[in-house]
Amino acid sequence: MSDINHPAVDEELVAAAQAVAERYTRGDNHSVAAAGRNADGRIVTAVNVYHFTGGPCAELVLIGAAAGQGAYDLTTVVAVGDQGRGVVPPCGRCRQVLLDYFPKAGVIVERDGRLHTLPVLELLPEAYIWADHQDD
Repeated sequence: MSDINHPAVDEELVAAAQAVAERYTRGDNHSVAAAGRNADGRIVTAVNVYHFTGGPCAELVLIGAAAGQGAYDLTTVVAVGDQGRGVVPPCGRCRQVLLDYFPKAGVIVERDGRLHTLPVLELLPEAYIWADHQDD
Protein backbone atom coordinates (compact mmCIF):
# COMPACT_ATOMS: atom_id res chain seq x y z
CA MET A 1 0.00 0.00 0.00
CA SER A 2 1.34 3.45 -0.85
CA ASP A 3 0.31 7.05 -1.09
CA ILE A 4 2.01 10.27 -2.12
CA ASN A 5 3.75 10.58 1.26
CA HIS A 6 4.59 6.91 1.69
CA PRO A 7 5.58 5.24 -1.58
CA ALA A 8 5.37 1.51 -2.17
CA VAL A 9 8.05 -0.65 -0.63
CA ASP A 10 10.87 -1.52 -3.03
CA GLU A 11 10.75 -5.31 -2.58
CA GLU A 12 13.71 -5.84 -4.92
CA LEU A 13 15.82 -3.59 -2.70
CA VAL A 14 14.77 -5.48 0.44
CA ALA A 15 15.61 -8.79 -1.28
CA ALA A 16 19.05 -7.45 -2.27
CA ALA A 17 19.82 -6.49 1.33
CA GLN A 18 18.54 -9.83 2.61
CA ALA A 19 20.72 -11.72 0.11
CA VAL A 20 23.81 -9.83 1.26
CA ALA A 21 22.90 -10.40 4.93
CA GLU A 22 22.52 -14.13 4.31
CA ARG A 23 25.63 -14.48 2.19
CA TYR A 24 28.20 -12.08 3.62
CA THR A 25 27.53 -11.26 7.27
CA ARG A 26 29.98 -13.00 9.58
CA GLY A 27 29.56 -13.00 13.34
CA ASP A 28 29.90 -9.77 15.26
CA ASN A 29 32.08 -7.94 12.71
CA HIS A 30 29.48 -7.89 9.93
CA SER A 31 25.92 -8.39 11.18
CA VAL A 32 23.82 -5.94 9.15
CA ALA A 33 23.56 -5.43 5.38
CA ALA A 34 22.19 -2.37 3.63
CA ALA A 35 21.00 -1.73 0.10
CA GLY A 36 20.28 1.52 -1.64
CA ARG A 37 18.68 2.32 -4.96
CA ASN A 38 20.22 5.12 -6.97
CA ALA A 39 18.07 7.45 -9.07
CA ASP A 40 19.34 5.69 -12.21
CA GLY A 41 17.95 2.37 -10.91
CA ARG A 42 21.20 0.77 -9.78
CA ILE A 43 21.28 -1.08 -6.47
CA VAL A 44 24.32 -0.75 -4.25
CA THR A 45 24.90 -2.99 -1.21
CA ALA A 46 27.18 -2.94 1.82
CA VAL A 47 27.67 -4.43 5.28
CA ASN A 48 28.51 -2.82 8.59
CA VAL A 49 32.05 -2.88 9.96
CA TYR A 50 31.82 -3.42 13.70
CA HIS A 51 34.85 -2.55 15.78
CA PHE A 52 35.17 -1.95 19.50
CA THR A 53 36.13 1.67 18.75
CA GLY A 54 32.82 2.25 17.00
CA GLY A 55 32.92 1.17 13.36
CA PRO A 56 30.40 2.37 10.82
CA CYS A 57 26.89 1.01 10.40
CA ALA A 58 25.87 -0.64 7.14
CA GLU A 59 24.04 2.51 6.00
CA LEU A 60 27.21 4.59 6.33
CA VAL A 61 29.31 2.00 4.51
CA LEU A 62 26.58 2.02 1.84
CA ILE A 63 26.99 5.76 1.30
CA GLY A 64 30.72 5.32 0.71
CA ALA A 65 30.26 2.26 -1.50
CA ALA A 66 27.66 4.13 -3.56
CA ALA A 67 29.98 7.11 -4.03
CA GLY A 68 32.77 4.73 -5.06
CA GLN A 69 30.49 3.49 -7.82
CA GLY A 70 29.37 6.94 -8.92
CA ALA A 71 25.92 6.53 -7.36
CA TYR A 72 25.42 9.93 -5.72
CA ASP A 73 21.62 10.08 -5.65
CA LEU A 74 20.22 7.32 -3.44
CA THR A 75 16.44 7.45 -3.47
CA THR A 76 15.67 4.53 -1.13
CA VAL A 77 17.66 2.75 1.59
CA VAL A 78 17.02 -0.36 3.66
CA ALA A 79 19.01 -2.30 6.27
CA VAL A 80 18.54 -5.99 7.11
CA GLY A 81 19.95 -7.85 10.10
CA ASP A 82 21.70 -11.19 9.98
CA GLN A 83 20.26 -14.47 11.26
CA GLY A 84 16.81 -13.69 9.86
CA ARG A 85 16.26 -10.53 11.92
CA GLY A 86 14.63 -8.82 8.95
CA VAL A 87 14.50 -5.10 8.26
CA VAL A 88 16.10 -2.99 10.99
CA PRO A 89 15.66 0.77 11.36
CA PRO A 90 18.67 3.06 11.06
CA CYS A 91 20.23 4.34 14.27
CA GLY A 92 20.12 8.04 15.09
CA ARG A 93 23.54 8.78 13.58
CA CYS A 94 22.59 7.04 10.33
CA ARG A 95 19.27 8.90 10.20
CA GLN A 96 21.12 12.20 10.49
CA VAL A 97 23.74 11.29 7.87
CA LEU A 98 21.10 9.98 5.46
CA LEU A 99 19.16 13.23 5.93
CA ASP A 100 22.28 15.31 5.27
CA TYR A 101 23.30 13.40 2.13
CA PHE A 102 19.89 12.39 0.74
CA PRO A 103 17.16 14.61 2.26
CA LYS A 104 14.52 13.32 -0.16
CA ALA A 105 15.34 9.62 0.29
CA GLY A 106 12.90 7.05 1.52
CA VAL A 107 13.88 4.58 4.21
CA ILE A 108 12.22 1.19 4.44
CA VAL A 109 11.25 0.30 8.00
CA GLU A 110 8.99 -2.19 9.68
CA ARG A 111 6.03 -0.82 11.59
CA ASP A 112 3.13 -2.83 12.97
CA GLY A 113 4.48 -5.98 11.32
CA ARG A 114 4.49 -4.43 7.83
CA LEU A 115 7.15 -2.76 5.73
CA HIS A 116 6.74 0.91 4.93
CA THR A 117 8.81 3.45 3.02
CA LEU A 118 9.07 6.65 5.00
CA PRO A 119 10.81 9.91 4.15
CA VAL A 120 14.06 10.11 6.09
CA LEU A 121 12.91 13.39 7.64
CA GLU A 122 9.89 11.59 9.11
CA LEU A 123 12.33 9.32 10.98
CA LEU A 124 14.07 12.34 12.47
CA PRO A 125 11.46 14.90 13.54
CA GLU A 126 12.70 18.36 14.46
CA ALA A 127 15.97 17.45 12.75
CA TYR A 128 19.09 19.53 12.62
CA ILE A 129 19.53 20.35 8.94
CA TRP A 130 23.27 20.65 8.39
CA ALA A 131 22.92 22.45 5.04
CA ASP A 132 20.85 25.18 6.70
CA HIS A 133 23.84 26.11 8.86
CA GLN A 134 26.52 26.29 6.16
CA ASP A 135 27.85 29.43 4.53
CA ASP A 136 26.79 29.80 0.92
